[in-house]
Amino acid sequence: MPHSQVAAPLSQGDHDAPSPVYDRPIVDTLAELAGLIEKHTGKDGVFQTAVPSLHLIRSSKATMPVHTIYEPAVVIVARGTKVVMLGGDSYTYGPSAHFVVSVDLPVTSRLLQASPESPYLCLRLGLDPAQVLEVMKGAELEGEDARESKRGAFVERTSPALLDAAVRLVRLLDSPREISYLAPLVIREMYFRLLNGSQGGAFRQIALAGSGTSRIAGVIARIKQDYAQPLHIGELARMAHMGPSSLHRYFKELTALSPLQYQKRIRLQEARRMLLSESVDAADAAYRVGYESPSQFSREYARLFGLPPISDIKRLREETEQGISG
Repeated sequence: MPHSQVAAPLSQGDHDAPSPVYDRPIVDTLAELAGLIEKHTGKDGVFQTAVPSLHLIRSSKATMPVHTIYEPAVVIVARGTKVVMLGGDSYTYGPSAHFVVSVDLPVTSRLLQASPESPYLCLRLGLDPAQVLEVMKGAELEGEDARESKRGAFVERTSPALLDAAVRLVRLLDSPREISYLAPLVIREMYFRLLNGSQGGAFRQIALAGSGTSRIAGVIARIKQDYAQPLHIGELARMAHMGPSSLHRYFKELTALSPLQYQKRIRLQEARRMLLSESVDAADAAYRVGYESPSQFSREYARLFGLPPISDIKRLREETEQGISG
């Protein structure tokens, strides 16, 4: 059944612990985070920082739906609201909430609240399963409940402790000489907070080698690598140490798509990239991403993106020129 997740905003007095480190109102912490992100971006875009796994994102306008691949990461919003659609599920998040993706997922996203006066501002921290596992071991969390996630994504209210750590991580950008030593420590703290949050059981699946999430992540990597090749379910099932029916069930629970649907989404998004950035026509793009029939490619392309290839690419270029593309 389709469902949606919406993270409710935290109130000013909502704290994890009475520690004075977190006793200031959440709104003040969010304001500091927004100011730091604004300082280190200054214009719309996605910005790689001196912390390798940290990106800062700014957008001064709401967007039309954008089709993309989300890689494993936690996104913490300082200002604005975004919705992400995965299959029939939707995830809406804004300030005081974070969005976690545990495996590579083809999604459709849209900025709902953003303006030149109040731009959308967030940070995206890429997740390292090996480091998550190290934190689990150090915090002796390995033996605790590690429930299988029904989806490879979730929205959760951001605790004051996690938000404070996020502010300290971005603040390090003002002290470049401190980044190499302190950033890994702050990131480990953020992992610790996520592991102990309300979705901690789902978050642990990222690191556990034998979990369904981990095994499906390996299958996803293979599909992405060989997206233009025919899909062999039996081979993927053996790779995941599952039967074909179990693979299909786990895969769809995690990604909201069957393996074949996932491959199709990857193919179509790659074809769209080719059409937009390379000198290829629709038939050439279709063959290069693995389609045998250009007409089938055009039908499935239009079903996903709303227009046939030529019309869609024309629209994208016009939107880019007008500055409204997400």
